[in-house]
Order: sequence, then structure tokens, then C-alpha cells
Amino acid sequence: MRGWMVAGNWKMHNTIDEAIVLSRYIVENTKNIHGGEIVLAPPFTSLRSVYNVIEGSHVRLAAQNMYFEEKGAYTGEISPSMLKDAGCKYVIIGHSERRKYFLETDENINIKTKKALASGLMPIVCVGETLEEREKGITEYVVGIQVKKALYGIEKINDIVIAYEPVWAIGTGKNATPDEAETVHRFIRDLIRGLYGGAAEDQKILYGGSVTPENIGSLIEMKDIDGALVGGASLKGEGFVGIINKVVEKR
Repeated sequence: MRGWMVAGNWKMHNTIDEAIVLSRYIVENTKNIHGGEIVLAPPFTSLRSVYNVIEGSHVRLAAQNMYFEEKGAYTGEISPSMLKDAGCKYVIIGHSERRKYFLETDENINIKTKKALASGLMPIVCVGETLEEREKGITEYVVGIQVKKALYGIEKINDIVIAYEPVWAIGTGKNATPDEAETVHRFIRDLIRGLYGGAAEDQKILYGGSVTPENIGSLIEMKDIDGALVGGASLKGEGFVGIINKVVEKR
């Protein structure tokens, strides 16, 4: 059976001191939880400080982005080796906000994914459709292209986590119904099955999009949803721990 994962994407929130307090709360209040993975993705400035808190615990560290070169004249970027040096195990790649505001393309995401794997980082690759695309009935077309292009040339899939995040549900308070989310998750798993065969059964696919302690229970009951990539609700320790507890209860 696939293990669950709950990852908190803090985006551009929390000073170093705030990140330390929040990560300590999460570690202390989930120390008796086993069987899955808890991942925290603070801003770059807090990566090492959070790692110092979670080191030796059951909580893992992720970065929110990376560049695909190891070093060089790339002002403002950060390399895979720098992330590993800070203690990261995971890196989020292709989040819809990166696609929208920083014009990241499917091809760019593929390069980053390959580089992360080659550097020993596990990518959390985000895919998802806009409201306009959903209303046009092309969700599977859009998500299918994103998945195929992100995975192009990659031989092994299970070191990658896929996160389905409907863009129209991120930070809006809207949320895909469990059935809507499951339909896309199942589509992604079937697509991976066609590309990688039986490896699809072990593939983690997370749901993201206004996940809360109130709605995660019905989402995690779906067969093909293996956890959540949580945004705003991960910024409050009690709420984030509540999501984790609900996932454990249902799984």
C-alpha cells in the first residue's frame, strides 16, 4: 500500500523566528505519528533553521523551487547542491504560481525535474488546470500534457511525487469535490501506468487546492489520493496538525 504524505508549502511567509516556532510545534505534536511522511517547505531563508529543528525527527524538509545549474552567474537563483546542503530531501517544482508569475514552462519543469533527480533530491511536481480550462472541458488534456512533458526522458517514476493542484482552487477558498479530485488523480495514475507499467501502483499523487482540516477527510478517502500539498492551512500549526491527524485517521 502506498504511504501517505502531507506537505506544507509556506510560500512567501514566516521569518526565521516564526519558522522555528511553527516547525517546533509541528514536530512536537506529530511525534507519535508513523506510516507516512510530513514535509515542510519554508522560504529559502529559513531552510537551514527549520532543518536544525526537524533533524532526527520524522519530519522532512523541502524547498519551494530550484534552478537547474549547480553554480554560475544566475543572480537570485539557488542550486540543487545548495538545497541538499541546507538539509532538503524534497523540492517543489512547477507550482502554478511559478508557472503564472514567473512564466515557467513544461520544458523548463522537465529540466528541473531531471536535475533534481540527478542531484539526489526528490521532486514534488505540480500540475493542474485553470478555471477556464476546466469550464472548456479540457482538464485531462491540459493535465496530461503537463505530466507527459514533466516526465519526458525520465526512466523511473517513484522518486517523483505528483501533486494535482487545480489552479482555480488555490488560495480561493474553492475546492474540488472528492469525486472531481479523484477523477483527475485516477486519470494521472492511468497515464503513469501507460508510461511506467506497474510502478503506477506505488506512485504518490497528492491533492492541493485550499486543503483544510474540514475537507481533507473526504478527499483522503478517495482511492487514488495519497495525501495533500497544503498552502495557507500549513501556516497555522494547529490546522496543519489537524490535517495530518485526519489523514492518519482515514488511512
